[in-house]
Amino acid sequence: MDKKNALRAGAVAAGTTLMMLLMSSPALALTRDDGDDPAPKLSVVETLGLFVVTPIVLFLVICGLVMVLDKSKKA
Repeated sequence: MDKKNALRAGAVAAGTTLMMLLMSSPALALTRDDGDDPAPKLSVVETLGLFVVTPIVLFLVICGLVMVLDKSKKA
């Protein structure tokens, strides 16, 4: 009985995965939608600043605030 349920669950999962792969055709991604307005491209410096420098700075600011506002007693 257990093997039967496992086989059924595997068939359902495989069928669902196959249907999702067939329905999400990558060729449809090339067509533009109405109102689709891509933003201007970022330069390398802007990209590094946005995705590398900004998160590091935010992390350091949060660490600094936690250290300054820490109310626990020092040893």
